[in-house]
Amino acid sequence: MAVLIRNFLIFFPLLVIFPAHALDNGLAITPPMGWMAWERFRCNIDCKDDPQNCISEKLFMQMADRIAEDGFQKAGYEYVCIDDCWASHNRTLEGDLQPDPKRFPSGIKKLADYIHSKGLKFGLYADYGDLTCERYPGSIDYIQQDMQLFADWGVDYLKMDGCFADPLTFDIGYPTVTRALNETGRHIVFSCSWPAYQVWGGMTPNYQLIAKHCNLWRNYNDIQDSWLSLVRIVEWYGDHQHEMIPVAGPGHWNDPDQLLIGNFGLSYEQSKSQFALWAILAAPLMMSNDLRDIAPWAREILLNKEVIDVNQDKLAKMGWRVSQSPRSFTEVWCRQLHDGSVAVVLSSRRTDQPIHIEAYFHEVGVPTIMAKARDLFAHKDLGIFKKSFRAKVNPSGVVMVKLSPIHYEL
Repeated sequence: MAVLIRNFLIFFPLLVIFPAHALDNGLAITPPMGWMAWERFRCNIDCKDDPQNCISEKLFMQMADRIAEDGFQKAGYEYVCIDDCWASHNRTLEGDLQPDPKRFPSGIKKLADYIHSKGLKFGLYADYGDLTCERYPGSIDYIQQDMQLFADWGVDYLKMDGCFADPLTFDIGYPTVTRALNETGRHIVFSCSWPAYQVWGGMTPNYQLIAKHCNLWRNYNDIQDSWLSLVRIVEWYGDHQHEMIPVAGPGHWNDPDQLLIGNFGLSYEQSKSQFALWAILAAPLMMSNDLRDIAPWAREILLNKEVIDVNQDKLAKMGWRVSQSPRSFTEVWCRQLHDGSVAVVLSSRRTDQPIHIEAYFHEVGVPTIMAKARDLFAHKDLGIFKKSFRAKVNPSGVVMVKLSPIHYEL
């Protein structure tokens, strides 16, 4: 009995001190869109030899300029987000985080003000553990202080990583951050790494709980600038879609990580593949590229309004993998849309030659035997199809269509 009482006293106060308060910000009704530094610029702090590409206030001001002036803001991209390596290695005497004084001489508040002056929103990075992944100060002992500081600086989007922390504590730990954000009174999109670390640790994430406390969350590995990395993430999403689909919706989204389009590792066809699949998955569209020097074809993909409209569809239902053929290296994905149509992606992972792929209406959710098809990359109507849609798909490419049912009155 003494053991039971002692255990009760250990754990019961957690329930009292840390009651469950869901995230209360009304944000991310559709998947967030913007730009984030990490995949392209990593932890490059060498502003002496590489001043154009180091993590500095100059880099983020330039990206904000490009988003505002080159059509990205008009297309829906609105967040400009710093990732790791912005901070000084030391807090102030009062315990506040502070930016590196050489790379961010004007301070984070002034940078946020600049981004806001462009009509954009500002994102920042922190870590729940003792240290960030690149060993800058973490927030675990300063949660309320750090969240209030971020609010005072004008942060609109917070990515909270999970390095140097125990994933076993996340079901209690991340909600403490949620409460702290709520208590600041500022509405800040909350991006969590909560389930990703639990998946890596062999745990089964409680997605219902996560969806109450985060606007979006990383589920799996960091994306790298390669087709192989992209394929592995998509495979994992397809294999675990039944866990994730029920919790995706307005204000809470699964996040397969940043868009590689415009970098070094993806071809034109592969870039279209990522954009199409991220749209089907109702994934955040967070670019990580150099918008100062982006190829016209990559810019065209990222500004494709018809694909963005699928991603931002107000029905807010995450799509799914309908079928998979390991022998032919092909897949069919689909997503229901608010107007009764269905977005369908025919995806090929072949590297040798084009292949025909077929999507059957009854499998992708088209309720009629006849439907009109529109190609969302070619921007043209393809005609009327009966019972299925079939098209030739290029190696490591996609064909993405919108199928609109044709209803006949008797």
